[in-house]
Amino acid sequence: MTGVAGLGTFAYRAAPSFWQQYSRELRRPILPASVRPHPKEWPDLGLHAAWLGHSTVLLKVDGMTILTDPVFSDRVGLNVGPVTLGLKRLTAPPLKRIELPHIDLVLLSHAHMDHFDLPSLRGLEDRKTSVVTASKTSDLLRVNRYASVREIGWGGQVRAGAAEVSAFEVHHWGARMRSDTSRGYNGYVLEIGRYRVLFGGDTAATNSFRSLRTSRTIDLAIMPIGAYNPWIWCHCTPEQAWQMGNDAGAEFFLPVHHQTFQLGREPFLEPIERFQEAAAHHSDRVAVDQVGEEFHL
Repeated sequence: MTGVAGLGTFAYRAAPSFWQQYSRELRRPILPASVRPHPKEWPDLGLHAAWLGHSTVLLKVDGMTILTDPVFSDRVGLNVGPVTLGLKRLTAPPLKRIELPHIDLVLLSHAHMDHFDLPSLRGLEDRKTSVVTASKTSDLLRVNRYASVREIGWGGQVRAGAAEVSAFEVHHWGARMRSDTSRGYNGYVLEIGRYRVLFGGDTAATNSFRSLRTSRTIDLAIMPIGAYNPWIWCHCTPEQAWQMGNDAGAEFFLPVHHQTFQLGREPFLEPIERFQEAAAHHSDRVAVDQVGEEFHL
């Protein structure tokens, strides 16, 4: 997210006209996703993915289910009693939380409110679900309601079921509020059997993706492509996301962080259009471009 301490665009919008804008948004409908995935039909073998909006991706890799940065709420921001002061979704999730299959692993990149949504996370609490999260963020969770909650910093590795999870440095920041500036923020590489999946979290342009290249291909790179205007210092452009994924050795891309919340000033479809232009004659490597679409490998 953007702006001061993860409150991002909420801070940007908190001008004298905020309440008028908030009132208008109350009346604005949330558009349904144009595609509905069917993860309960996915086979155990292989790599399967569905984009559920923003940075939320459902993965099934050789039978293991993973959910990245789950956000299913209509709004993200500060909770004041029953009201959430913050951004309203543009596009609804293609699945409700209760329609998900059992989740083996929840992967959290950082504590910003559009990535670390407490109502969504509480709905996923299960003593058979593990969580891997960034350093100094587990205090936000009710840890005794999961099978395990483990923090990891840059260069760290943990084993979660069949997955080897490695954290790497991204160019962002982790504070959720003004005072909690010590919170971590990660990108991740998942290795499950013969598959490698990259989850870029939130990041501006950085050379750190080059260090991820090995003799083994990144089969799928989940890369953020939105909120770069005007927040280029903490969010990469679509072209930079394409380059960083290629630096890491990615074969296929799943672009996220667009079409869900109005975080930046860029038009609704500009991020994905620019990403497709960056891919040019490699457009067959762009796995999805609409909320709800599936990818299978």
